[in-house]
Amino acid sequence: MTESIPVTRAVDHGTAKLMPDIDRERAWLLTVDGAPQSYVDLDEPTHLEFEYARRLGHVLDTVAEPGRPLDVLHLGGGALTLPRYVAATRPGSRQEVVEADRALLELVVSHLPLPEGAGTALHTADARAWLEAAPADSADVLIADVFGGSRVPAHLTTLAYAREAERVLRADGIYLANLADAAPFAFLRSQLATFATLFEELAVIAEPGVLRGRRFGNAVLIAAHRPVDTAVLARRTAADVFPARVEHGAALREFIGTAAAVGDEGAVPSPEPPGGTFSVG
Repeated sequence: MTESIPVTRAVDHGTAKLMPDIDRERAWLLTVDGAPQSYVDLDEPTHLEFEYARRLGHVLDTVAEPGRPLDVLHLGGGALTLPRYVAATRPGSRQEVVEADRALLELVVSHLPLPEGAGTALHTADARAWLEAAPADSADVLIADVFGGSRVPAHLTTLAYAREAERVLRADGIYLANLADAAPFAFLRSQLATFATLFEELAVIAEPGVLRGRRFGNAVLIAAHRPVDTAVLARRTAADVFPARVEHGAALREFIGTAAAVGDEGAVPSPEPPGGTFSVG
């Protein structure tokens, strides 16, 4: 049994800490350089503590009939929260996880091991390089949750990257990304414009206060070639402890406005969060 004492390790891209949750016996918070990265409850893998993770979970629950196995590609590993969730809610799913930080992945696997039969392959690689080498039409869902520190790396924001994601997804596949921005939303608008060049269906899930420009926060981007069940997603996300809104259709096109797709030459990371936005202890 994992001991409930904090663990601190130097990893490839900073200092990682695993901190036990005093309220849940085998639950852990992973931080890197003080920024929360993941939360895992080993006894209850369907418990998603972070708001953005719950929103991704809502999409995962609605992309196919309940319990149907999926082929899921995760860019960014963290503490493997969502791979554990998929393994629990959709047994038999085949999952690939790509994490650039080998030392971080080793820390997580040694202290928070995946359950037997999780059907999850772990890879240490740069997310875009791995994606470019991945076979076409091989994933039902692609989840991008990659942060260098607290910023999405620039090379994972471009049209060339989006083309690779679209190539790896099956025709009815869905792309999901955890992004972060604040008004005037130059980064989020540019990401939506980039994926709009390749995918017919787009949606964004975020807190109303973030969408109104009141504060910096996460936004989940959804892109697909088929209609997304935004009505069900809207009901689920509105019922969360921290309610969110689903934007799509004409309102989202208006939000994108005149934003242009991002080329490799002009790519920039997502904005630096204001001091203290995501930090703990």
